[in-house]
Amino acid sequence: QVQLVESGGGSVQAGGSLRLSCAASGYTNKNYCMGWFRQTPGKEREGVAVLWTGGLYNYYASSVKGRFTISRDNAKNTLYLQMNSLKPEDTAMYYCAAGDPPCSLGFDLREYNYWGQGTQVTVSS
Repeated sequence: QVQLVESGGGSVQAGGSLRLSCAASGYTNKNYCMGWFRQTPGKEREGVAVLWTGGLYNYYASSVKGRFTISRDNAKNTLYLQMNSLKPEDTAMYYCAAGDPPCSLGFDLREYNYWGQGTQVTVSS
């Protein structure tokens, strides 16, 4: 059974940084899509950044491009999201997700089979 466990959320002032981690276990596919999504109360879950675990490919939401970096340590089966220059509008619950291939490396929620429990990020002005 696939399990995704996020950590690293917290509270930070605008302009600060946080790094989220997502430890994955139980995955049998060699390569798959993984990504970060976020959600605020009353709004739909939106994509932040995704990558292909086989390397080379990643995709970012325009709102975070240049500030956030998605990466993965395959040896540790851990996905990261380095968030710099945080803004109050980045405040949300952040979720890690994984999707079986084929996946389009986009933000279609239907392509992601597994989800973590979420970690809260709060950015104050």
